[in-house]
Amino acid sequence: MPSSLLRAGAVAALAVLTLTLAGCVETPTPTPTPTSTSGETAAPVDPEIDLEGSADDNRAYFDQVNADLIAAGGALDGRAFIDNLVAAGYPKADMEVTPDRTAINGAADNIQFSIRLNGTCLIGQYGNIGYASTTADLLSTGRCLVGTTRPIDW
Repeated sequence: MPSSLLRAGAVAALAVLTLTLAGCVETPTPTPTPTSTSGETAAPVDPEIDLEGSADDNRAYFDQVNADLIAAGGALDGRAFIDNLVAAGYPKADMEVTPDRTAINGAADNIQFSIRLNGTCLIGQYGNIGYASTTADLLSTGRCLVGTTRPIDW
């Protein structure tokens, strides 16, 4: 009898050990299979002018036009930026530009130029700090730039 009790105890202990070890086994997770997509990745679209849109709608195009001018080199004064923006399709009558010269006739460190678009403003700046742009609401004066601007009379 003691041997049958011993055998039953050993079987029970083995069953408990088996169940315990089975709980420690990691369940395999399925490996995702890469899928191929039919079709090609779309090429980036060049920004376009949108004269019916806002400054935000036009900023990418404005920046591209100005970046192309800067990359081309040459004289990068206010007139160059204005003429380039006109050539790109923006109306000169809606533009402003700060002077290229200081009050004592030195070269301005930076110039600003802007375009009014449907109650919003595209504003660019170029000079010793490089190029930067922003968008803003039209000022209560009906202008985009604060301070002295020069006539665009050419």
